[in-house]
Amino acid sequence: MQTHLAPEFQGTPEGSAAEAILRRCVHCGFCTATCPTYQLLGDELDSPRGRIYLIKQVLEGAPPTAATQQHLDRCLTCRNCESTCPSGVQYGQLVEIGRQVVEAKVERPREERLKRWLLKEGLTSPLFTPALRLGQAMRPLVPAALKDKVPPRPDARAFQWPRREHPRKVLMLLGCVQPAMMPNINAATARVLDAAGVQTLVADEAGCCGAIRAHLNDHHGGLDDARRNIDAWWPMVDGHGGEVEALVMNASGCGVQVKDYGRLLAHDPDYADKAARVSALTRDLSEFLPALAGTLRSRLGQTASGPRPKLAYHPPCTLQHGQQLRGGVEGLMRELGFEIDVAPAESHLCCGSAGTYSVLQPVLSKQLRDRKLQALGPLAADTIVSANIGCIQHLQSGTGTPVRHWIEVLDEALGA
Repeated sequence: MQTHLAPEFQGTPEGSAAEAILRRCVHCGFCTATCPTYQLLGDELDSPRGRIYLIKQVLEGAPPTAATQQHLDRCLTCRNCESTCPSGVQYGQLVEIGRQVVEAKVERPREERLKRWLLKEGLTSPLFTPALRLGQAMRPLVPAALKDKVPPRPDARAFQWPRREHPRKVLMLLGCVQPAMMPNINAATARVLDAAGVQTLVADEAGCCGAIRAHLNDHHGGLDDARRNIDAWWPMVDGHGGEVEALVMNASGCGVQVKDYGRLLAHDPDYADKAARVSALTRDLSEFLPALAGTLRSRLGQTASGPRPKLAYHPPCTLQHGQQLRGGVEGLMRELGFEIDVAPAESHLCCGSAGTYSVLQPVLSKQLRDRKLQALGPLAADTIVSANIGCIQHLQSGTGTPVRHWIEVLDEALGA
């Protein structure tokens, strides 16, 4: 696809990157078959191909409108289209550029600006945890629209971390909302790694991976989050000849962002090399644990436990499309003796969570959630598992079946 950039974009990093991505697009339309919003709305402009044309027009000088912005906002950035595209179009990068350009040219209504600011600043604030605890204490009085976003209070086990030291060490990002909303995911991860002879380290100064700000068009803020995390991790990455062997992620949304630090900071002379090294060290939990399956299998054999739940697995888009990791969770859990399956249809489609999407696009988000739960229904599972907190909380809001992180199920079986 040939593009003739408007003078204001010629020679800029955004313009050059967008032009290179657009050049790969052949307008084949394969992406429409796997785009969640096109499946729901049937509008070409709510498909990757249509959004690519909107972005191309803006970059060539056409003035964007509120309608242009709405079509770009409706994209979940699930990147399913990237898995489908035969030409390797990096749509995720392109839509981020398009949103950034349109955001600068189309002023949002004041209510929208306030909602986005509250999400960007509130979810990443130290005040998020006490605010959530207050919401949990008053959950029966919380309006129905917000109750779905407030999980029950965690039990004491969610704060029980292993104390043993091991020669093998990994770093783990706690995240910004996960320690408050579902702290047992992090604790369970540390306990399972401990059972396999690996010690989990955390850096207190690390926080949000930067995805929330980036997806809300605060790209500079997202890069500042990345720099802060790199600074927090660097003494353990580079100190003493390299203390940790991996940076393990148990939230696939954070994982896809941190794995991209090398690209995002490639033009920053102070952080380019450090960012590349951090990205290279980053492993999703489903990538790191298979090498330890033998030890875990032995531990499971020594653990007297009751019957294991039948599991239905929803692979997050950030894992199967963003990181291009498929089959790792199911393969590991089956190797460890669990019965686990993905939905017989549409396992590739997004559940509608997509970071802040469920708040900003609630109607589409709930339609996708209900469609996902319907697809999982034939498995008649005891528990639905996933690998990202957003998916877990979103799916749980639409079903009475327990929805958990798969590492929590493994942790319980180990009795770690």
